Amino acid sequence: MTNSNPALTSVDSLYQKVFENNKKWVANKTANDPDFFEKLSRDQRPEFLYIGCSDSRVPANEIMGLEPGEVFVHRNIANVVPTVDVNVHSVIQYAVNALGVKHIIVCGHYGCGGVKAALLQEDMGKLNMWLRNIRDVYRIHRKELNAIEDMEARTNRLVELNVQEQCINVIKTSFVQKSFAKNQYPIVHGWVYDLKNGVLKDLEIDFPSILANIQEIYKIA
Repeated sequence: MTNSNPALTSVDSLYQKVFENNKKWVANKTANDPDFFEKLSRDQRPEFLYIGCSDSRVPANEIMGLEPGEVFVHRNIANVVPTVDVNVHSVIQYAVNALGVKHIIVCGHYGCGGVKAALLQEDMGKLNMWLRNIRDVYRIHRKELNAIEDMEARTNRLVELNVQEQCINVIKTSFVQKSFAKNQYPIVHGWVYDLKNGVLKDLEIDFPSILANIQEIYKIA
């Protein structure tokens, strides 16, 4: 039966287009390498764990120039690594202990909606608990941030500071500390993606110094 509602027809058409795109993608991959999916299905051995924002404009594989199977990905609003989030910590544990990733990247992006929301003095209901992680970063760096008058510049600086603090949260984990003590990896990195030009900025997180500094309190390995 044909749907007579134009709005529903449009929505359904958009949904079906995904499957058309999938067929084209498969055809393109197999044209370049007939065994692509056979090799991909055997196992995954990514060198990278990418913890990024859920923003639809920041596709992890594409901005890194990597193929499927080369990066293990976890995404949430504003690329946060909360202490009590079983989801993200399960991802880190699996990536480190089972996959043996060599690098862990926390990647934020300028113009992040989650960071913008955290700067607003508004009650956002259930979002308050999540945004509190970013607001805690604001509290820690309040003096520096409040000195920045331009709101866009202040937001972008909070994006960077949030990435740095989430990197520290990753370094605090037992999985990372134990693996690094044994293998000298993974290394934790902080990046920011610029939506306006597509360029990745390396914040040059000093992983060895941060690890040494926090182990007075958080040493597990």
